[in-house]
Formats: sequence, structure tokens, C-alpha cells
Amino acid sequence: MRKLIPGLVVVAAAVAFSLWAYPHLPAQVATHFNVHGAPNGWSSRLAAAVVMPAIGLGLAAVFLILPRIDPRGANYAKFGPTYWTIANAVLILVSGIHVATLGTALGWPIDLMRLATFGVGGILVLLGNLMTRIRPNWFVGIRTPWTLSSDTVWRKTHRFGGVAFVIAGLCVVAAALVGSRWALYGALGATAAAAAGSVVYSYVVWRGEQDTGPQSNG
Repeated sequence: MRKLIPGLVVVAAAVAFSLWAYPHLPAQVATHFNVHGAPNGWSSRLAAAVVMPAIGLGLAAVFLILPRIDPRGANYAKFGPTYWTIANAVLILVSGIHVATLGTALGWPIDLMRLATFGVGGILVLLGNLMTRIRPNWFVGIRTPWTLSSDTVWRKTHRFGGVAFVIAGLCVVAAALVGSRWALYGALGATAAAAAGSVVYSYVVWRGEQDTGPQSNG
């Protein structure tokens, strides 16, 4: 639990902010926005104040449970700092978007789409930088039938994916700074390419391993 303290503190702060903001929120709060930043989905005041903090608490519970139920749970000890860094970053991002969403409803001058895009890009850059430290497991990282069947394929795929996701994340950050919908489309394309490319690469490496003989199995 103590390893999640930074993220839980931020989630608690988001809950406190919700309690403060609730009486001041309009009856309907914009909670979904299109690529232009225009609202296209609304929630009740109660849902807007409660749902995202609840999601944050739910994610915290999931992050705490995963190492205990993973068949390869022993590997978490080998990349524990990386795992908890990712977990805390996700909780902070969710809480930040929640506060910004309520702030927008309160009339704060926030470009919510740009802020959320920047946050997602930052998470992708962080994940890419940490990817080579992730050890084989069933829940975190690039999990394909081929990476899960071979530690060698896992290692090589995460080295490739680390570079790919850093590039994709930088594209997303750049799109947030530019503020153009076309830049955002391009960044989304780069992210999809990083994910798809990593999957394809894992198969190619696995296929090559089969042709030359297995080296290290899960």
C-alpha cells in the first residue's frame, strides 16, 4: 500500500476537491469532448463529482491486486519500482483530468482537451522509457502470445516498443502544444502504429526464434 501513497494522496485530494466543488457545479457537467474541444457528452453533477475519483480508487485496488494474482507474480520483485511508478502516474493522470473537468465546469480558463492530450503523451513517454525494465508478466507491458511464450521475445519486443512509445508520446505532446486537430489525428496514428508495430515485431522475433531454436521460455 505504501508504494501507492503518492497516487493515493492525489486521488484523496481529487475527492476533497469534488466535495468542495459539488455545491458550485451546474446541474449538468460536460464530461466528454470531441477533438475540437467542444463538449458532446454531459453527466449529472453527482456523477461528475463521483465517477472519476471512484475510478481512481478502483484502479488503485487493481494495481495492488495484480502482483498477487499474476502467475508470474515473482517477477514483480524484479521491476517493482517501475510497476509502482506507472501505477502512481496513472492515478495522478486520472485525478488531474478529473480536477480539470470540474474546473472547466466552474468556469476556469482551462483547455481541457489540450491538457488531457499533454498528460496522455507524458504517460506514453514515461512508459516507453520504463518499458525495458518490465519483466515478463501477464498484466503489464506488451503482452502477446509470442512475448508471453519466450523471455527473449519479451525482452527484444520491449526494447523495440520502448523506442516506439517514446516517439508516439512525443508526437502526442507535440500535438497538444500545436493544438491542431490534424496534429492530434497524426499523434493518434503514431500511437496506433507504435502499438501495432510492437505486436508485429513480437511475432517476427518469435518466428525467427522458432527457425533458429528456442532460447529462453517463460
